[in-house]
Amino acid sequence: MKVKDVMTKNPVTVSVDTKVAEVAGLLRKYRISGLPVMDGDRLAGVVTETDILSLLEIDNISDDLWLPSPLEVIEVPIRELINWEKVHEALSDIGGIEVRKVMSSPAIAIDGEDDIEDAATLMLHEGIARLPVIHDDVLMGIISKSDILRGLMEGVAGSGRK
Repeated sequence: MKVKDVMTKNPVTVSVDTKVAEVAGLLRKYRISGLPVMDGDRLAGVVTETDILSLLEIDNISDDLWLPSPLEVIEVPIRELINWEKVHEALSDIGGIEVRKVMSSPAIAIDGEDDIEDAATLMLHEGIARLPVIHDDVLMGIISKSDILRGLMEGVAGSGRK
């Protein structure tokens, strides 16, 4: 079975200058975990929930954030240790970041004419859950692990038919 037979056609995409807040909204709205990122008609990368969540690492929030040990909590009120204004400001700034700064690039992609077994192998090897599907450098769709499983199950069910 070919990738093009089980992929999602016309996937939701974003451009390289889309803000992280908008990307997060699209991921939530469509209940998906990643999107192809386009630079005009060219596939520039992929942005995932993990890419966005990586912006929330403590190091990105504040260089001087210090959390006390359990024993120190008894002695020092935590509100005096954390500059909450600085933390809030950092979190607010994340939504305005362009997706080009957090996306995975170049995108690992697969051709629509490849077999779904090749897509599964590539996903496992690269540790990713979805692949943009291209043909002649044009985005055709996206294939996920669940698309591959569905395709494999349909193939098994179809092979038992007479």
